[in-house]
Amino acid sequence: MTILACTCNRTQPIDAPTLARVLDEPVALHHALCRREAAAFQRAARDEGPLTVACTQEQRLLAELAQATEGVPAPDVRPIRFVNLRETGGWSRQADQALPKMAALLAAARLPDPEPVPTVRYDSQQARLLIIGPLEVAQALADRLADVWQVTLLGTGGALEQAHRYPVLAGRIKRLTGWLGAFTLRWVDDNPIALDLCTRCNACVAACPEGAIGLDYQVDLGVCRAHRDCVRVCEAPGAIDFARMAEEQQAEFDAVLDLRPAPAFTQHALPQGYVHVPPALNADARLARLWALRDLVGTFDKPRFFRYQQRLCAHARNEQVGCQACVQVCSASAIRSDAERQRIVVEPHLCVGCGACSTVCPSGALTFAYPDPAHQGRALRTLLATYRQAGGRDAALLLHSQGAGQQLIEQWGRAARLEPAMHGLPARVIPWALWHTASTGLELWLAAIAWGASQVWLLLTDEEAPQYAEALRQQMAVAQAVLHGLGYRGEHLRLLQARDARDLAALDAEVRTLAPAQGVAQPATFAALADKRATLELALEHLIAHAPARPADAVVPLPAMGAPLGSVQIDAQACTLCMSCVGACPAGALQDNPNAPQLRFIEKNCVQCGLCVRTCPEQALALQPRLWLHARRREARVLHEQPPFHCIRCGKPFGTLKGVETMLARLSAHPMFQGAAAERLKMCGDCRVIDLHTSPEVKITDL
Repeated sequence: MTILACTCNRTQPIDAPTLARVLDEPVALHHALCRREAAAFQRAARDEGPLTVACTQEQRLLAELAQATEGVPAPDVRPIRFVNLRETGGWSRQADQALPKMAALLAAARLPDPEPVPTVRYDSQQARLLIIGPLEVAQALADRLADVWQVTLLGTGGALEQAHRYPVLAGRIKRLTGWLGAFTLRWVDDNPIALDLCTRCNACVAACPEGAIGLDYQVDLGVCRAHRDCVRVCEAPGAIDFARMAEEQQAEFDAVLDLRPAPAFTQHALPQGYVHVPPALNADARLARLWALRDLVGTFDKPRFFRYQQRLCAHARNEQVGCQACVQVCSASAIRSDAERQRIVVEPHLCVGCGACSTVCPSGALTFAYPDPAHQGRALRTLLATYRQAGGRDAALLLHSQGAGQQLIEQWGRAARLEPAMHGLPARVIPWALWHTASTGLELWLAAIAWGASQVWLLLTDEEAPQYAEALRQQMAVAQAVLHGLGYRGEHLRLLQARDARDLAALDAEVRTLAPAQGVAQPATFAALADKRATLELALEHLIAHAPARPADAVVPLPAMGAPLGSVQIDAQACTLCMSCVGACPAGALQDNPNAPQLRFIEKNCVQCGLCVRTCPEQALALQPRLWLHARRREARVLHEQPPFHCIRCGKPFGTLKGVETMLARLSAHPMFQGAAAERLKMCGDCRVIDLHTSPEVKITDL
């Protein structure tokens, strides 16, 4: 591999020989790679093998230069990777100490791209656009979009033009659903004037004595006094009929432009193809949204960001609903409950790829697929291992989004370069861009601590939904409880929030106050796995093995909200060992014993979904969020057992003593279970059948 590092006109210190030694790769140092030293880039681009350029400022220019240079492989054959060292470390107050961080970022850039995943397709080639809003504004925008879209208007007041240029709908919107290429509008047409018949001759407007008809050519029924002058003057077109019944109608559209103050969708992440431009929006934002709308005609693909395994899902069993974490956290309303089929349903066209559902999923039934957990873990492990190899200490991972988060990091670096009061990213803080900040959770954070990180911080901006922050705080509280319970001192996890560049000064000051936390004495070497619970177990094993201290009772209590680990408490007096909880448990944590009336429990498997608690007819179970440090957490232990009840005829055990006694007590007053019938309840299934067929038959004539 060839690495080209540029000091950007000597504004950042880069120790190329030391970087080359740490990375075991040649590092060529430049000072103006994008200008007078561009020929060196062209020569490196022609060579075989991977190429990494430590500059993102001129990424577009250098990519175009490579494309225009003869002999340079195509990007799909040999991609050129660009790494930002300047704003992430070279322009900070601690730039002279940032070499370990630079080495870590360059090493992570060498990793292969994530494995491709299936795609989700949007097809809007029919170019059907619905504009909802005041008619004057809607028509003006339609004129500017008609060269790209086939426009239909749905007026919310205002005045129509005289000329018929666009189809116009009228009525009350009942429902708007869908996504780019597949929107469905349902509305109730309940006005006497049919707009498709109206010629806009204005005779009805002039004839109405109450002025109940406006230039939207709809009758205000609250003002109309039933003179019907409008009907008489509209005799030829016949567009007005007060006897017309209200009718629900439906139409399909590829995109929707909504000009009303409140959007039609209430979720934070609006569907693809739905553009909301409220009247209060500033001119720049308004122009940006309208301009983006022009590019939505065609066929588009995006990654299918999630994988779902129903067999692991703890959402529903036996008509009982347990875990709903993914349904509640989704900001796109892409996940819904299907309790009848014991599953959740994810609509891939609505999914925006935030990954929050996989973060809060306790069982790993939902997995963030692009990039997958194994790839994310590989990147974090590479960062930390290289940072440590280069002599770095007390690494703090700063995870942020590739969008607004990346922009904030770059603005932070420039501010540190220009403003005396700003310090920039400390040398020990390693920023790493994720597709979305909410796409990592408890298992990868604890794995990062096990791999040698001192801290893991998440940077949120105003692009994240409010529920993401709450979900991440709950996950962090659980992770911090685990670390504190094991004796690791300090604050290992923190949520940093900055809406935009206006909050940079406060962010800069906050980061400087965060002291390193105690990490592991010996970093782990395990790799993150595709299975969430497996990765979590590997991280816990390492953290427990190197724990500075352990509680005397070997139990670390965890917060009730968001804890995916724990035990089940049982009321032995109430439990009849009916085993309903065993059938409800989706993780195999609760098990029966086919050879004895026992309820067994494997604590490692429990995801604290609560299905067992909701299913238990005796209400004998309760959840206990905790981390049990004993090795027996991986083994089946007996939660409750009872002596068996023996058949009164053959002596074979067929149930529990308490279960049969409870049944007899409940049925003792029932007329169907008296005498011999009551005795049959004390028999096993085989003897009960034999007794029924061998007992003297009672005939109706004997009564």
